[in-house]
Amino acid sequence: MSTSTTASVSTHILDTSVGRPAEGVAVLLSARTGRQADWRALGGSATDADGRCKDLPDLPEGTTQVRLDFAVEPYFEESAKKQADAQQDAPANRDSGAVFFPEVAITFAVNPGEHYHVPLLLNPFGYSVYRGS
Repeated sequence: MSTSTTASVSTHILDTSVGRPAEGVAVLLSARTGRQADWRALGGSATDADGRCKDLPDLPEGTTQVRLDFAVEPYFEESAKKQADAQQDAPANRDSGAVFFPEVAITFAVNPGEHYHVPLLLNPFGYSVYRGS
C-alpha cells in the first residue's frame, strides 16, 4: 500500500479495428478537487508507438476526480489515409468520411495513494474503457 498523498494516472490506446496500438493520439489530463470544483488542465502527452502515454503530469494533492481527453479524430484521419487502398470497402470509408467520435472524454474518481491505469479500446464507431492494472 502506498503512503503517497496523491493518486497517479497512466493510459494506453489499442485500435481494435486493426489490432494495434494507436500511436500519436494527443491526451489531455485534467483534475478537480470535488464534483462542484472547476476542472484544471494539468497538461498532456501523446501516445507512443506502443499506444502508451508515459509522461502524463502528476496529480495535485486533493484531487478527487480526473478527466482524460483523447483527441482521436486526427488519428483516424491519418489512419484512413494509410488504409484507403488496402480496405476500399471498410466501414471507415463507407460514410461521409467524418469521424463518428472526434474525441473521447473519460472522467473517473480517484483516491490518494492509488494508481489508475485507464486503457482505451478504440475503433472508428465505438470505444470501451476500463480500470486496468
